[in-house]
Amino acid sequence: MSGELVLGIESSCDETAAAVVADGRRILSSCVHSQAAMHAVYGGVVPEIAGRSHLQKILPVIDAALAEARVELDDLSAIAVTTRPGLIGSLLVGLSAAKGLAFARGLPLVGVHHIEAHVHAATMEAERFEYPCLALVVSGGHTAVYRVENPLALELLGTTLDDAAGEAFDKVAHLLGLGYPGGPAVSKLAREGDPRAIELPRYRSKRATGPEFSFSGIKTAVLYQVRGQDARATLPPPEAIPRRADIAASFEQAVCDVLVGECLRAAEREGLRTILVAGGVACNQRLRAEMTMRAAERGLVAVFPSPAYCTDNAVMIAGLGWHVWKAGGSAGLALEASPR
Repeated sequence: MSGELVLGIESSCDETAAAVVADGRRILSSCVHSQAAMHAVYGGVVPEIAGRSHLQKILPVIDAALAEARVELDDLSAIAVTTRPGLIGSLLVGLSAAKGLAFARGLPLVGVHHIEAHVHAATMEAERFEYPCLALVVSGGHTAVYRVENPLALELLGTTLDDAAGEAFDKVAHLLGLGYPGGPAVSKLAREGDPRAIELPRYRSKRATGPEFSFSGIKTAVLYQVRGQDARATLPPPEAIPRRADIAASFEQAVCDVLVGECLRAAEREGLRTILVAGGVACNQRLRAEMTMRAAERGLVAVFPSPAYCTDNAVMIAGLGWHVWKAGGSAGLALEASPR
């Protein structure tokens, strides 16, 4: 097998994933075990359940990734693993597996930052990519904008003041009587509604130096649309919510307007021509269309990963891990995990 092969391992939240990538770009395999159905009954990720599921699935998923790539452990050049941020119990499962394999085979071990890996995922499928660029990472746990000089040099420009965008989708899905995860459920219902039917607030940053996000006002406005102004009232059953699809569509449009607007202003302020969008919410079709169209209107280019590489995966861990390893970032068996 030609090329320098890196096995990536990801277990930061509720996906157990492994992948083999050659030379930081060529994807040989990607295997993901999702826990979404397990957590759906609770309306969100339960850390204890996530950790136990990772313990059960981590080795079978690694074996599947190696088999799909048609390589053996002895063919690998290094092992990369997510070490931060994430659920600490989940992170430790992946890290322990990576340490064991690295020790047994005498392989270099590198730790990878989960958010930085999401940014790198947006570049891996591009035929050519030039830095610097702007990157928006938008998911259930993160909404932040970075200036990216190269795969290993990111500067945080701004983040959310309250909820992450994906978290807001989950909460609005609950208000509308939809399932978990909320993003796909809200988007499916939104296709039946009018995105301009209901006026919802849009937060705009007052900072002169960088972007900023807030979704609490939009979320509260949706609550009032569903329940009314009486704080003592209970949520109505889904079938009794008037204009339910219009609420979903208007909410989705409002979130996209905030994300796109802040990114465009940040890109122009930084003098950057390319905007990367990564993370689970980057799967949202309205966001992809709005960012692409409005960026093009200003002479900018929006770049998205394929949907499979927007959500948590190990391809991005192996891809960025190769760059960390080539830069001399081998950490050894003292490597630690951190939730922050």
